[in-house]
Amino acid sequence: MARQSEPQIPALVTRPRAEGEAFAAALTARFAPRVRPVLTPLIAPRLLTPPIPDHDYAAVVFTSAQAVEAVRQLTATLPRLAWCVGRRTAAVATEAGFEARSTDGDAEALAKAILVDPPNGRILYLRGVDTRGNLLEILESFGIKTDVAIVYAQDPCRITFEALSLLRSVDPVLIPLFSPRTAALFRAELPADSSAKLHIAAMSGAVAEALGDLPRTALTIARQPDAPGMLDAVESLLVGLTAP
Repeated sequence: MARQSEPQIPALVTRPRAEGEAFAAALTARFAPRVRPVLTPLIAPRLLTPPIPDHDYAAVVFTSAQAVEAVRQLTATLPRLAWCVGRRTAAVATEAGFEARSTDGDAEALAKAILVDPPNGRILYLRGVDTRGNLLEILESFGIKTDVAIVYAQDPCRITFEALSLLRSVDPVLIPLFSPRTAALFRAELPADSSAKLHIAAMSGAVAEALGDLPRTALTIARQPDAPGMLDAVESLLVGLTAP
């Protein structure tokens, strides 16, 4: 157990507000009093209302919880079967009334799971403006007809004053980064006079790649691309920070 005299290490939580609050709570539950979450969302979801193609779909695909939230009002007109990346997205889809099937991986893992048990009909892929991966191309290449509807955007946010102050200190700061876009935005927001020791947990190799040559003291990549994997990555950083 951590001694009360040990200083708390701040962790900048850059996820959108709702997801950030959930991850901050998970950090506190697992690492208190060693870690102090500091919310500084770098993106904010903005729901869109695109026209939905008029087809009789067999299934929908979600690669984020934001996409589920964006179509909650349309659930009565969409098929029940929903393929989802990650347990959290599947949980949100289940709450919204879908029969969710989850893969604990990335878009490529999701495509492989769909190919193993393809639905009998067209798929509707509901996604955001900024989405990585080639899910659509993979599905189409295997003859699974897939339409796309872009149902939300992620608007950039400025880093908070508290986060800037921490980055200008000379102390360690934990930086969990969940997407290449937030990694790129963090790199752009890092002040030129930053002197903090950055200990970065990246959700994937693509997230780490988006950091480019950003100076850091330590970088670790999550073994699995989800929130539990990111908590484990933060744990490994903390081990390095406290090692003699």
